[in-house]
Amino acid sequence: MHIRPATLADAQAIADIYNPYIRDTTITFEYDPVSAQEIAARIAKIQKTFDWLVLEDDAGKLLGYAYYGKFRERKAYDGTVETSIYFDASATGKGYGRVLYTALIEAIRARGFREVIGCLALPNDASIALHEKMNFAKVGYFPGTGYKFGRYVDVGFWQLSLQSPTPAT
Repeated sequence: MHIRPATLADAQAIADIYNPYIRDTTITFEYDPVSAQEIAARIAKIQKTFDWLVLEDDAGKLLGYAYYGKFRERKAYDGTVETSIYFDASATGKGYGRVLYTALIEAIRARGFREVIGCLALPNDASIALHEKMNFAKVGYFPGTGYKFGRYVDVGFWQLSLQSPTPAT
């Protein structure tokens, strides 16, 4: 396994991983499959300020990807980022999530961000388990805030604080 920054050449493989989530699940609230060109534009935009990482096997096959970006637009949120992580169906349940998320969190920490938010469409037991293994805490629950496939979908927020604890005085 190898983790590296995404390149524009990864766009088709990323679209191939992501599009089944769009077509078949409520894990993402996007409705329409995305093209490689759209993914390439997203990679370029994210990497201007943030990180987009990919996990590939020893043969170079892309198994998953993770990135982060702005949590909200207001200046007061500049220290907080929101993450996304997706895997090819063949790569789920093998512990790769923890490996890739660890690398992503280290990249976030290296850039000096203090709070990390995961926004999850619910139910999503695998993503909840991953976030909690990574020491995220559930901090919010919004019933029926998303709508896909003719039904309302609940959303939860998990948060990881990267700030150093303040020493007791």
